[in-house]
Amino acid sequence: MRAIEFKEYGGPEVLTLVETVTPEPGPGQVTIDVAYAGVNFADLKARSAGYRVPELPFVPGLEVSGRVRAVGEGVEDLSPGQEVAAFLDGGGYADVVAAPADTVFPLPAGVDLRTGATLPTVLPTAHALLHEVGRLRAGESVLVQGAAGGVGTVAGQLARSAGAGAVYGVVSSAAKAAYALDHGYDEVFLGDTFPDEVRRATGGRGVDLVLDPVGGDTLRRGVDALAVFGRLVSFGNASGAQPWSVGQGELYPGSRSVAGFSILELAASDPATLRTVAERAFRAVTDGRVDLPVTAEFTLAESAEAHLLMEGRTSTGKLVLRIGG
Repeated sequence: MRAIEFKEYGGPEVLTLVETVTPEPGPGQVTIDVAYAGVNFADLKARSAGYRVPELPFVPGLEVSGRVRAVGEGVEDLSPGQEVAAFLDGGGYADVVAAPADTVFPLPAGVDLRTGATLPTVLPTAHALLHEVGRLRAGESVLVQGAAGGVGTVAGQLARSAGAGAVYGVVSSAAKAAYALDHGYDEVFLGDTFPDEVRRATGGRGVDLVLDPVGGDTLRRGVDALAVFGRLVSFGNASGAQPWSVGQGELYPGSRSVAGFSILELAASDPATLRTVAERAFRAVTDGRVDLPVTAEFTLAESAEAHLLMEGRTSTGKLVLRIGG
């Protein structure tokens, strides 16, 4: 079978199309003939800096859609030929993947395989950020960094459907701002001056909830943009900044709080909870509250081009690789 792997860390050029052995399912696993694989920023960090790479060579890819090829011992609720989406700890850029049955989900009714590849990471992440961790209540205001990205596209729509009083976004370009305004956002700010813009938009109050995948100075500005009793949820460190710390000096004024979320860590530590969150989140697609636009599609052999586009920070929405039928 074909797969995309890298044997050293570096730019998109280290991604190589190879022929490798087709996996067989172990106990508690299924194998999947992959139709589409989602492209995520974590894939870029794995390739460039070894993020969550246990050894080389490594096949990236955290989410796929496709059809169950075979089931391993002890798997009862999945069957060959069934259309599914799956969350993986790597390995998705391939014709066939082996996945733990606990993180394989039958596709909801009416969801095709192309859309299915967008479900496993961004939808549960956005849902958990807003509800399980962020504890959003109707009427509260939300600020989302990276509002035109995959998680941002979903978070704006979910916040709107949950009755948020105002949904604000931060992006890096006017084109991204226009995109975000079409996906649930009331107002979108450009660049690092967003705390001043938030204060202006909220009459000096600040926002109740900030979602931050950037880290570093951006995270600290997000804390500054919080209202009294406001919460910030960190879910990434796209800036590459040194690990941050926050203490009483930042939190006591305004009684603010900071929390964290990682879907990869949740999948590793508590897959049953991930499954519960994912099933709640998927209902947002089947009942029409969320649209998951695929904005660019590449072949498996074009994985480097997909990484180059995402790395250039000009992409919006979700990028996928078309692998099978």
